[in-house]
Amino acid sequence: MAREGYEQRGPRIVDYCTQLCIMSSCVKTGNGAGPEEHMNDAREDHNWDKTPGEVGVHIIACQVLQDVLEPVLPAALTEAVTYQEYGLHRVPHRLRQALQDRVDAVEEPSLIVFGYGLCGTGVEGVKSRQHTLPIPRTDDCIAILLGSRQAYQREFSAVPGTYCLSKGWLESGSHPLSEYEDYAETYGAEEAGWILDQQYQHYERIALVAHSRAGLEAYAPAARQVADFCQRWGMRYEEILGSDEYVRRLLEAVVALRDEGMRACHRIGRDFVIVPPGREIPMERFVAGS
Repeated sequence: MAREGYEQRGPRIVDYCTQLCIMSSCVKTGNGAGPEEHMNDAREDHNWDKTPGEVGVHIIACQVLQDVLEPVLPAALTEAVTYQEYGLHRVPHRLRQALQDRVDAVEEPSLIVFGYGLCGTGVEGVKSRQHTLPIPRTDDCIAILLGSRQAYQREFSAVPGTYCLSKGWLESGSHPLSEYEDYAETYGAEEAGWILDQQYQHYERIALVAHSRAGLEAYAPAARQVADFCQRWGMRYEEILGSDEYVRRLLEAVVALRDEGMRACHRIGRDFVIVPPGREIPMERFVAGS
């Protein structure tokens, strides 16, 4: 049993996990701008094959982040990544169960990194078991693609009525045009139009978000097709170029947690939720100001 393996590992792992329990409540608040100093690049400056305290690293990520994660992923971790299908976020309890199954499948106490945000409460309630779970402190993948929580807050403060599109949303059919087609098939065009009016009539902008210019160019045709449909509510179309900075800092935070434990607390900042062993992922930790 995984729990038995945890108990048998002895004080080195137990002490490490105890430090992380303390860390989960002592992350330096700062001014919300992230780490006080920029950590060394995770891909170039750290030996991922060396695991102090024999703590393994596993990554569970949505497919939408595959293009941004793979270019910065250390070679030693390429086999440690599991990508899950886009569509899981559409049914939060399915995402929750899929994540729990992945966590439960790892027997040795490890750092299990989530390439997800809160995702419509899809990660809420996932149990860490004998592991530590570092998670981006975001509502969804949009902040990750934009490069930071601050960029996300800036965009939505400027235009609160923004509907974002990404590679994942487009490929999984999670957007107003696809919804209309599904509803029209079931209820007819008139009823489908009324249902979507209730959902989207107050939106002002529909924006394609990608971490690279190549991503914007590749998905702009599909995004414009959705945007044309959304003109019925007066939405304007924009493209927003993000970055891979959030993903890089997530990997750097994992290095710090693995190698330094609680001593890394002041450098990780408020952009990540750290769930220690024996806990559940709490929704309130994702709320701004918590």
